[in-house]
Amino acid sequence: MAKQNLLGCTLSELEQLMIDLGEKKFRGGQLFKWLYRDNQYDFELMTDFSKDLRKTLDEKFEFKSLELIHMQESEDGTRKFLFNLHDNLPVETVLIPDFGSERKTVCISSQVGCAVNCSFCATGQMGFSRDLTPGEIIGQLIYLRENFGADAFSNVVMMGMGEPLANFDNVVKAIELMLAPTGMMLSRKKVTVSTSGHSPKIRKLADTGLNICLAISLHAAIQEKRVKIMPIAETFGLEKLMQAIRYYAEKSRTHVMFEYIIFDNFNDTMKDVHALAKLVRGLSCKINLLAYNPVDGLDFQRPSDDKMNWFGGQLAPRVPVVTVRKSRGRDIDAACGQLAAKQRLGKKHNV
Repeated sequence: MAKQNLLGCTLSELEQLMIDLGEKKFRGGQLFKWLYRDNQYDFELMTDFSKDLRKTLDEKFEFKSLELIHMQESEDGTRKFLFNLHDNLPVETVLIPDFGSERKTVCISSQVGCAVNCSFCATGQMGFSRDLTPGEIIGQLIYLRENFGADAFSNVVMMGMGEPLANFDNVVKAIELMLAPTGMMLSRKKVTVSTSGHSPKIRKLADTGLNICLAISLHAAIQEKRVKIMPIAETFGLEKLMQAIRYYAEKSRTHVMFEYIIFDNFNDTMKDVHALAKLVRGLSCKINLLAYNPVDGLDFQRPSDDKMNWFGGQLAPRVPVVTVRKSRGRDIDAACGQLAAKQRLGKKHNV
């Protein structure tokens, strides 16, 4: 009989598991701590359990992360990981070191593919296969921790494949595992969910009380332009989106981050500067400007460095904080908008 994988199980689920085994409820808390905080997956080494319990756990359960198929490393140190899921579907994760500091950001996925279908994004060209389970979401972090140590990452951003808020329940469950005081113990300030603008789910996320960081894939502050590149803007227009964002900021007492990809000769004029400044007026926020990362088969063009600096310079005095970000991992298609799981999963690769 196949063993049950406990990856992704919550504290309450492990407590119920122990009760079902005839053990006290608190044993579930001990198991949760072993798995998520102490990084111990060998039941035989869980020393506060009886010999019989350790044997039962070993016979019936396992804690197994994702299967790595391929890893690429960029010339800038960024690493991209291609994982094979149990149903032979692909998902990618990106680990981005920040040289000169201890910050290491991991960009994780929440879906296989994406149904939002932004016209500039490689992931959208894959189509949508399915949501990731909480175990598959958290498993990306578990893999990195297993193979690169407890300090493999300091910050987690859900900016990989998929629209996190379209997989709301599983994403929230995974975040709760990340934040758990007897689990992975990540700070709320170190976890970010990025959304293309699902207004009702932004409000719902605010009401969870998780109070994590929120990032918005904006890319245009003029409704007519945003609709051209992001179909979701037809359903959730900028007015409703900004109402939801302000609700989140007030409820969670956190500042909001806006991601603004600049496409050459599309959203890079003085009119766009004024529209963006007006849109975020009165909101505690940060705007990250990114140059478009080319995707094969798409017509958008990357702006020059001079254009990026000009746009940032014009925007800076008009908004609370603006940063012109440097793309990382472009040479391995690991930068923003480039994840598309190009490798075939039916074939093993050297890691």
